[in-house]
Amino acid sequence: MSCGAPLPGGVGQARAPTKEDQEILDKVKDAYEKQSGTKPSKFRAILVGIQVVAGQNYFFKVETGANVYSHVKVFVALPHENAGPSLVAIQQNKTKEEKLSYF
Repeated sequence: MSCGAPLPGGVGQARAPTKEDQEILDKVKDAYEKQSGTKPSKFRAILVGIQVVAGQNYFFKVETGANVYSHVKVFVALPHENAGPSLVAIQQNKTKEEKLSYF
């Protein structure tokens, strides 16, 4: 991930998630369960990076169980589109130490 604030098209540096970031992630939990075929015992963001596009892509490192992690990409449309967050992609079987990057 690049350093500093996200530039249009670039992904900002990974940082600790805010309450608002976790709320965005929580809104795609059902879609995550359906796409992954799993029911995670946890669904807690531990890192997030943001890419500004025509809306925003959120790249989350998510703790999904005891020492189990996934990378989750979520798209949030511009406010005038009246659309909630949508799950774009997931990468399972990640480690806590593994770098969060564009996918």
